[in-house]
Amino acid sequence: MARLIYSVIASLDGYVADQEGNFDWAAPDDEVHTFINDLERPIGTYLYGRRMYEVMAVWETDPTLFDQSPSMKAAASATLSTASDFAQVWQAAEKVVYSTTLEQPSTARTRIERDFDPEAVRQLKASAGADISVGGPDLAAHAITAGLVDEYHLFVIPIIVGGGTQALPDGIRIDLELLDERRFASGVVYLRYRLRA
Repeated sequence: MARLIYSVIASLDGYVADQEGNFDWAAPDDEVHTFINDLERPIGTYLYGRRMYEVMAVWETDPTLFDQSPSMKAAASATLSTASDFAQVWQAAEKVVYSTTLEQPSTARTRIERDFDPEAVRQLKASAGADISVGGPDLAAHAITAGLVDEYHLFVIPIIVGGGTQALPDGIRIDLELLDERRFASGVVYLRYRLRA
């Protein structure tokens, strides 16, 4: 059975975006990005809500992405190579987008579902040949509440933003077991948890 993984980059106080909706402080450096690429490589399917899908779709739809970003312009060729590697990993996976408003996907290997159906996700986990990733805190909250998430991969950024979009939902208690941890030179900490048996 495939695992459903919630992987998220968050501030120390638990937010994926600040009160203004900014998440530029969460951009991974080359060391972290390379590590993320290796974690994402075995993912066969991404589950997204519309907003997260539109953020991620640029990895396929915007060939000038690296030219437009000031941080990418200043980046070394190794960083561009790391970003290009992630784009290839992302494009190779299937995508399921849950949206009541999106008419058509803008990327290949993508289908739209109108409603998040926990039973359909359970069936996907049972039949998938590779792990599945749920992206975005809103959709992840539905999956967490339904008891579908098997692992949590948290990248904690050394910043406190004081409010915004929470990485994890309120009102849920889940006992977890720490499987792995890693500290990066930038101060970012990676924590991998699974449900405690």
